[in-house]
Amino acid sequence: MNIALIGATGFVGAPILSELLSRGHKVTVLARNPGKLAPQTGLKVLAADALDASQVAKAVAGHEAVISAYNPGWGEPKIYDLHLQASQAIVNGVKQAGVKRLLVVGGAGSLYVAPGLQLVDTPEFPAEWKQGALAAREALTRIRTEDTLDWTFLSPAVHLIPGERRGNFRIGGEQVMKDAQGELGTVTVGDLAVAIVDEMETPRHVKQRFTVAY
Repeated sequence: MNIALIGATGFVGAPILSELLSRGHKVTVLARNPGKLAPQTGLKVLAADALDASQVAKAVAGHEAVISAYNPGWGEPKIYDLHLQASQAIVNGVKQAGVKRLLVVGGAGSLYVAPGLQLVDTPEFPAEWKQGALAAREALTRIRTEDTLDWTFLSPAVHLIPGERRGNFRIGGEQVMKDAQGELGTVTVGDLAVAIVDEMETPRHVKQRFTVAY
């Protein structure tokens, strides 16, 4: 497939890029700094700012699907505003380009730990992650109203860790997944990449959010 990828140099995006290329897909990466990515077979890099819908539209036109792993950076003071600005620009740009399929990797904060209670609203949720998690939750709320895009939103396990693909993760829905000991779930970025590329190749969660964990 011919795929456009946003956020390819990040913690989550880099494994997604590797997974896409390893499966033989052609990937166009949208990057503010194209020089950060070394040339690879099947890879094209375009200079584009995810905060600008017109630049997104121009870059993704003609692709079969767009995957967004955008994150302005957890240390960014304006993470809430920038996350939402980019999320909306990406949605608008994809629509303007006439691409139907949009897959978004978001956060675990909007997963439910109890009826009516999301993880980000619990007292234990780390303050340093809260603004980014709140922005990702709002981005999910907004994309749920989309009726023209075939969107999918993937929330990782609560503990997203470095590591390669293992291929043995479980798939869940709106709730936080726990392990056999009742502890909050874990998944590697390698397997998160597998999950999003699997969903792109064989859609099972169109207009839905899902999660993955071991």
